[in-house]
Amino acid sequence: MKVFGFVLARKAEHSIALMCRVLEVSRSGYHAWASRPPSPRAVEDGRLTARIRELHDKRRKVYGSPRIWADLVVDDGERIGRKRVERLMRQAGLSGLITKKYKATTVRVPGVRIADDLLDRKFAASAPNRCWVADITYLRTWEGWLYLVAVQDLYSRRIVGWSMADHLRTELVTDALQMALAHRRPDPGLIYHSDQGSQFVSLAFGQQARRAGIAQSMGSRGDCFDNAVAESFFATLKKELIHRRSWPTRAELRTEVFDYIEVFYNRQRRHSTLGQQSPLDYENSTLSPSGPIDAASRLPSLNQITIMSGSPTTQVA
Repeated sequence: MKVFGFVLARKAEHSIALMCRVLEVSRSGYHAWASRPPSPRAVEDGRLTARIRELHDKRRKVYGSPRIWADLVVDDGERIGRKRVERLMRQAGLSGLITKKYKATTVRVPGVRIADDLLDRKFAASAPNRCWVADITYLRTWEGWLYLVAVQDLYSRRIVGWSMADHLRTELVTDALQMALAHRRPDPGLIYHSDQGSQFVSLAFGQQARRAGIAQSMGSRGDCFDNAVAESFFATLKKELIHRRSWPTRAELRTEVFDYIEVFYNRQRRHSTLGQQSPLDYENSTLSPSGPIDAASRLPSLNQITIMSGSPTTQVA
């Protein structure tokens, strides 16, 4: 009974006899309830709660009940409903993280011709390396801003290229594109979608894209929904990493962003769009290892990825 549970929780503060009298329950009933062994359901709830705490810590305390449920069902083989996981997490004081509101940061160049919107908010791809989306975000440190550009494959939501710097010059986006090209080696005809930021409309970036056979695409002015997938990734990054603490140095933040993207997001974090699989697992489960479009096998291992001069590079193993 809930009343008996209240008495048990407060017995160090008030006498049991007083609380039973005020709450109009019998002392004998309370003592019978307190001495009763826990039910099988309660014992199972205790076991599940302990495992949920373990998974929540393992997933960097960012998972809510849907992804914890997927971990229990897919990885542990548990037969459990989502509502029960939600209840146990609520009782244990565990939850996912909440996304903060979007704030526009795009810097545009007036009078410059932009590319047409080739996606028209159709954020899906039937195969890897058909369409990439990209954007830039600002990350605050005590030393000043750190700028991050990320390139994402719409097929698996994998971050295939990224770059960080303490400036917003064009090489910020060209470095990220070069990383993506080196990792994925796409065929000509790939669509590269971004906003109308000055870096993406620059001459240097346009020339690099054309040399790679890439068709540029840009969303309409001032509308974050035209690049919703890229915006969603940055919202997730900030919710699960950036906004959880302050960052004294750019070097520390660079290291943590690298770890989040390459270790957690690409290889471990479940994605609702992918049926609660990580981008790596989704690629491995949907692409034939011997097929010509096996994008997963083209990516380097973690020990091949290093950070040099503020930009990620790929080294030959």
